[in-house]
Parts: sequence; structure tokens; C-alpha cells
Amino acid sequence: MKSYRKELWFETTKRRELINITPDIQSVLIESGVKEGLLLCNAMHITASVFINDDESGLHHDYEVWLEKLAPEKPYSQYKHNGFEDNADAHLKRTVMGREVVVAVTDGKLDFGPWEQIFYGEFDGKRRKRVLVKIIGE
Repeated sequence: MKSYRKELWFETTKRRELINITPDIQSVLIESGVKEGLLLCNAMHITASVFINDDESGLHHDYEVWLEKLAPEKPYSQYKHNGFEDNADAHLKRTVMGREVVVAVTDGKLDFGPWEQIFYGEFDGKRRKRVLVKIIGE
């Protein structure tokens, strides 16, 4: 069985962004040479997320509104964590959106359902952060 590991780095221009990383992940899969197996993709930072959903702008807007209702950024004073940093909301948003995805690899391709895409969700951006891609299989 083969094992392949690669880190992808992102630096967003805004505090919160959703980035479709499916093309990046497909490129890593091709590099790996794995035709049948599993691909794990996870955010390596506790204020970022990796998740699967539809690449539709209305849905992305809805995420922003929904997440802001669940864990509003301000006022910063509402969170005990915000003594040294001002990113408690980002930690909570990451928890809701999830840390990682696992995707089946079949015939050298990501084995998705209709409309599925992989996203990197940044909730405390404007600095470099990484995503780990780990692929195992044959």
C-alpha cells in the first residue's frame, strides 16, 4: 500500500473566506499515483476548517450569516478566550464546520456525489495556514 503526504498553504486577504480547494486536492491525488484508496484532507489550524458541500455563492453567503448568528465575532468581550486574542468566534465556527474530510478514491479520481466540492474555511485569516492531504491506497 502507498502512502502520500503533502501540505497546501493558504493566506487569505480577509478574516473569513471559503475557498474551493477541489482542484488543488485533485492535483495532489494525481501526484500521489494512488488509483484506489482514501484521501484525508484536514485543516492544521484550530481556526480553520475543511468541509464538503456545493460551490454555490448563495449557500456561501448563508454560511456567513448562519455562522455569525451562532458565534458572532463582536463584541469581543462576550468570550472568555478573548483576553489575549480576539478569535474565540473563529474557534467556535471551526468546531461547527469541522476539521477534515475523507474522500474515497476510485479509478484515480475523487469519488464524489453530485455537486460535492472540498472547501477550506478560514475564520481568522490574514496569515499563512496549512492543510494536510494524506492519501493511502494502491
